[in-house]
Amino acid sequence: MKQNLSIKSWWGAPRKFTTEKEERKISWLELFYDLVYVIAISTVTHYVAEDFKTDTVLDYFYLFSIIFWGWLNGSLYHDLHGTEGLRTKLMTLWQMAIVAALVITLHSDEKDLLFNATIVLLIMQVYITYIWWSVGFYDKAHRRLNLPYTFLYLISFGLIFSTLFLEQPYMRIIYYISLVLNYIPPFISNVLLKNKSMELNLSSSMMERLGLFTIIIFGEVVLGLINGIIGFHHLSLEIWIEFILAICIVFMLWWLFFTMISDKECKNGFVISSLFEILFIPTLMGLGLLAASFSVLFRNFSKPEISMAWSLPCYRFSIGLFILGICAMMGFIKYSAEVNWFKNRARLSLFITGVLLMIFAFLPIEIPLLYQLLIVLLLIVTVILYLNDIWYRRLRIK
Repeated sequence: MKQNLSIKSWWGAPRKFTTEKEERKISWLELFYDLVYVIAISTVTHYVAEDFKTDTVLDYFYLFSIIFWGWLNGSLYHDLHGTEGLRTKLMTLWQMAIVAALVITLHSDEKDLLFNATIVLLIMQVYITYIWWSVGFYDKAHRRLNLPYTFLYLISFGLIFSTLFLEQPYMRIIYYISLVLNYIPPFISNVLLKNKSMELNLSSSMMERLGLFTIIIFGEVVLGLINGIIGFHHLSLEIWIEFILAICIVFMLWWLFFTMISDKECKNGFVISSLFEILFIPTLMGLGLLAASFSVLFRNFSKPEISMAWSLPCYRFSIGLFILGICAMMGFIKYSAEVNWFKNRARLSLFITGVLLMIFAFLPIEIPLLYQLLIVLLLIVTVILYLNDIWYRRLRIK
C-alpha cells in the first residue's frame, strides 16, 4: 500500500476537478512552456508580414487561433489538474515539442508546407484530446464533463485528416469548421456543470497567464518595429522621431490593456470565462498584425517602387482592433459598484477611439508616415488623459 502511494506521488495523477486549491503563483515550468509559444507566434507573424494577401490573412487567423487554442488548453489543464509529479512535467514537455515541430513545418518548402503542417496539427489535436480524456480516466467524477471535449475534438481530428485529400478552397473551409468545433466544448460542458450544481470560474493564476501571453505578443510588436527600423542604412532625424512616436504608441496600448484588464477578476461563470478567453484572439491578433505591419512599414515607406498598400491601413486597423478588443473584454471584468461609473465612460471612450481608427485606416488620403503616427498617438493619448482626468477629478470631489 505504501509503495502504491509512493508511486502515485512520484508519477502525479491529474489533480481532481473537485479538489479545492489555494491561490498559487505561476510555476517556472509554465513560463518555460510559454517560451515555445513566443517562437510560434513570431513565426506566424513573419509569415503574414512577408506575403500579405487575403489567403495569407485567413491562414494567419487560423494559425493564430489554433496556436492560442493549444496554449489555452495546456494552460487550463495545468491550472485545473497540474501537480508536482512527473506526469505533469512530461505532459508539458510533449506539448512543447509538438508546438516546436509546428514551427519547423512552417519553414518547409512551399510544396511540402501544407502536408507537413497538417500532420503536426493532427498530432496536436490527438494530444489535446488525450489530455482531457485522461482526466476522466483518473477522476470518475470528471468523465461526464470531459465528454464534449473528447467527442468534438475527435470530430475535429477527422475533419483535419480529411483535408489531406481535398483541394482549396474546401481545405480552408474544413480547417475553419474544425477550429469552431475546438472552441465549442466549454459551452456544452457548462450545461453539465449546472446540472451538477457546480461552477467553474477563471482563476487568478489563469488571468496572470493570459496577461503573460499578451506580453509575448507585445514583444513581437517591439521586435517588428525594430526589424523595420534596422533596415535603414542611414538613420536620419526623421526616422528617429518616427521610431519614438511608434514606441510611444506601443507603450500607450500596453498602458490601456494592463490598466483596464490586468490584475482584475473575470466575472463568475464558465461561459463568461470562456467568452473572455476567446476575446483574446481578435484582441491579440490586432497586436500581431501591428507587429507585421511595423516590420514592413518603416522598412519600405521611403521606397515608392515597393508595393506596401496593405501596411498603411493595416497598422491603423490593427490598433483599432486591439482597442475595441479591450472595450469588449471590459464587459467581462468584475468592477466594484464605485468604479462602474468609470467603466462605462471608459468603454464608450475606447469604442469611439477604436471606430475612429478603423475609419482612419481606410480613408483614401496620403499623409507622411511621421504625421500618421503623430495623429494616432495623439488620439490614444487624448483618451488616456481624459480617463485620468475623470478618475482623479472624482477622487478630489470625494
